[in-house]
Amino acid sequence: MSAELTKARKQITQVNTYLKQGKPHPAVNALCEAVLAMLKAQLMKAERDEFATLIQQAVYQLNNNKELRTLYPLVIPYTPGEEKALLEIVRELLRELQTNTVDEAKGTIEGRQQRRAEGLNTGRDQLERKEIPAARKTFSSLVREFPNDSDLRAEIAELFMQSELYEDAFKYLDEALGLSPDQLHLYNRIGIVLRKLGQYDVGEKYFMRAVNYAKEDPNLYFNLGRLYIDWEKFDKVEKAARIALKLNPDFQEAGKMLTFALKKQGKL
Repeated sequence: MSAELTKARKQITQVNTYLKQGKPHPAVNALCEAVLAMLKAQLMKAERDEFATLIQQAVYQLNNNKELRTLYPLVIPYTPGEEKALLEIVRELLRELQTNTVDEAKGTIEGRQQRRAEGLNTGRDQLERKEIPAARKTFSSLVREFPNDSDLRAEIAELFMQSELYEDAFKYLDEALGLSPDQLHLYNRIGIVLRKLGQYDVGEKYFMRAVNYAKEDPNLYFNLGRLYIDWEKFDKVEKAARIALKLNPDFQEAGKMLTFALKKQGKL
């Protein structure tokens, strides 16, 4: 027996295994590929009879699978020697299963997005009512469901910032940056949070990390300069403002920052 037929034989025997695992689509696909291989091969009578018996068993298993019957209520007919007709039916069944899978996936995505939006709204309402522990619990549960969603964490951080809960905001911004370290706007937000917390040295480190992704962005250096103003490190304010102006000579706010820094240092 050729390698192709050996593979086809194995695929037929896998039909029941897939069904037991609750996987109707790969079960039907296995039968489809096995029948196709059988039709392409030059089989001896004994081999053809053996394959016909295996196919009959597989079709019986498919017809008696409750999950598959729910998705495709029609009975799959099969008579030995009519493999071509069976192949067409199985291909039609595959198309139906694929459509069902796509619809199911779409429904799952829509359901997840709805839960995401509802979770944010619930947490926002709790914050507005000053129910801080409840809001924390809501957001914690939400991010567990969406472990790789950096935007979600940024949105939660924004809600905490609006409520002036900067330590909570920092936690979620830090997680967001861990998932998407190239998102420049997150560095700006975390810089604001750390300024509010008076953690200037930590904020400086985050801005330095941001330089790796946007060293040509004048706004980055301007925001760094804002941090240095609160930190009262006016020599560093001057340096940050000069870099921002070098990158964008028309940056008026950076110009004002430079003037302010020079006056604070007695240079003007």
